[in-house]
Amino acid sequence: MIVAENLVKEFRLTERKPGLVGSLSTLFTREHRIVRAVDDVSFTIPAGSKTAYIGANGAGKSTTIKMLTGIMTPTGGRCLVRGIEPYRHRQANARSIGVVFGQRSQLWWDLSVPDSFRILRRIYDVPDPVYRRNLTLYRELLDIDALGTTPVRQLSLGQRMRAEIAASLLHDPAVVFWDEPTIGLDMVLKDAVRHLVNHVHRELGTTVVLTSHDIADIAAICDSALVVDRGRVVHQGSIRDLLRTAERRSVVFDHRGGPDPGHACARIEQELPGVHASPAEDGRIKVDYPVDRFTSRQVLAFLLERFDLADCYAPEPDLEDVLRRIYAGGRSAPRTTGVAGPGQGDAA
Repeated sequence: MIVAENLVKEFRLTERKPGLVGSLSTLFTREHRIVRAVDDVSFTIPAGSKTAYIGANGAGKSTTIKMLTGIMTPTGGRCLVRGIEPYRHRQANARSIGVVFGQRSQLWWDLSVPDSFRILRRIYDVPDPVYRRNLTLYRELLDIDALGTTPVRQLSLGQRMRAEIAASLLHDPAVVFWDEPTIGLDMVLKDAVRHLVNHVHRELGTTVVLTSHDIADIAAICDSALVVDRGRVVHQGSIRDLLRTAERRSVVFDHRGGPDPGHACARIEQELPGVHASPAEDGRIKVDYPVDRFTSRQVLAFLLERFDLADCYAPEPDLEDVLRRIYAGGRSAPRTTGVAGPGQGDAA
């Protein structure tokens, strides 16, 4: 469905010298540096999947999405969406995709949402039954009628995002690219958006590519993850596979009699170096352990030997913790691939 082959995107940026004299000299003599935002990225996203495209700010996520939607042209390599190179066949690609960018509107700024929908209906030649079905769904889940005839430019961010999400699905696209789609929405509307995209995926088999810093979006929508760090893919697989990369896991247990939680935690930390034990809910104790030093079997064997366990379970690692580690590793600036000489034109 979606294929990237050695995808590269570089930007040429003007080097500006500090101070007034430096600024004036830049008018006559310019030096540039080449910044590689996407660095030899290759991946395949199967049809009908729901994939989270994850990475820290500046990791190259939005740049890749813009190439997949045809907004940008790669510097090197190529990408295909349903067999089409998006930047070479923008019109054909646009008919089969739906797009939401948090800060970029596909609606008409001076028109109302209903008017924008009617225009989009004509552009995409949406059949009447499909148009009516989708409007009914948007009324039910997004309360789209509440936006009334207010011009789009006068809507709040949350109101506009509701309309953007609905517009991206209006023509039953085969693929949707959502970049921070729930920005500005309250908890109730976020749940409604997640329900909507899952409903569309279930009914139509829509392929979903989501970039979001909202962990709840990723957990509620996606079943697979594509992780980028400094412009390169560092992980692709299921969400479960991603969770397995956690550096720490935990065991939660309850015990009969024996030491109180405070003493029990101190004993565990003393006998298992590198482990952190803390009181959890309802008198339980949570034991966090580094996976490079202990296995869950070793931790459980230790607890069984020293405590009369009444209850014990090993929860999945916290997705937020896993992503926080990934994001922390992606704080470096985009890769600089070279410096161009003076007087060679403006940045691309």
